Formats: sequence, structure tokens, C-alpha cells
Amino acid sequence: MIKRMHVAVNCSNLQKSLDFYRAFFGTEPSKIKDNYAKFELDEPALHFSLNVRSFDKNGVLNHLGFQVNDTEEVLAIGERLRQSGLLLIDEMNTTCCYAVQDKVWVYDPDGNAWEIFYTKEDSEFESAGDARDLSLCCAPPSAPQTIEFASFKNKA
Repeated sequence: MIKRMHVAVNCSNLQKSLDFYRAFFGTEPSKIKDNYAKFELDEPALHFSLNVRSFDKNGVLNHLGFQVNDTEEVLAIGERLRQSGLLLIDEMNTTCCYAVQDKVWVYDPDGNAWEIFYTKEDSEFESAGDARDLSLCCAPPSAPQTIEFASFKNKA
């Protein structure tokens, strides 16, 4: 039986990433070391770890996300993220991956995109954008050039 989904993300600055993920998940990590941190969430069931390692910013990770039960949950989580000082991108009533969805996006300090989404209905179209441009589908909006959040400034 599967207990939790596991996602491991490389990061360049553990403190900035910890500040972001504390705000994003709304909880404290279960373990912190010099080059590692772990969050064990019950809802959603997720084992999430941060690993301080060098990495290519254009790696294979496209984005991460959580599917929720309805638009109200998207809006509630979006508001919690805004209140935590995270820069939020709204995409309501968009078509992506042959589905009409309501979603919000945030980016961690290393540019990893996270989406919170609700699938409203199926669609015959892959994307709301130009059908010839498949890169539009299921790709997060472009990350801000400088990912800097007021709540992530060194609190020490």
C-alpha cells in the first residue's frame, strides 16, 4: 500500500527554500539538516524533500502540483498563499491538457513551478492557446525574472 507520494527537489539555498515551503505547505518541516530538509504531509499525502545540490535550471522537471476538489479550494489555497507573501499567478477557466481548469501557480526560489488546480470538465481542445503551439499546454506561465519574496528574506 502506498503511504505518500514522494517528491525530491534540488535547491540552491536551503534557508530560502525552507521559508518558501513553510509558507506554501503551511507547516514546519519534520527534519532539517545542513544540506537537507523533509516535509511529511498527511493532506495531501506527500513526502517532500529539499536537497542542496548544484543543478541545471533547465532540467527535466516541468512543474509540480496538487489537484483539489473544487474551485473554492483553489481560491482558498490561493488566498492562503497570497497571505503568506507568495507571488501568485491566477489562471481561471483555462483549457489545458484536454480539460477546462481553474488554477493558481507559485514559484519556489529556484524557479520550480507549483500549480493548485481543479478540473471542471473535459475539453475537445488540448490548449486554450494556438493549437499549433503545443508548448502552451500544461506549461506554467513564465516565472518572474527575479524570484524574490519579502517573506523569504533572511530572518536571522
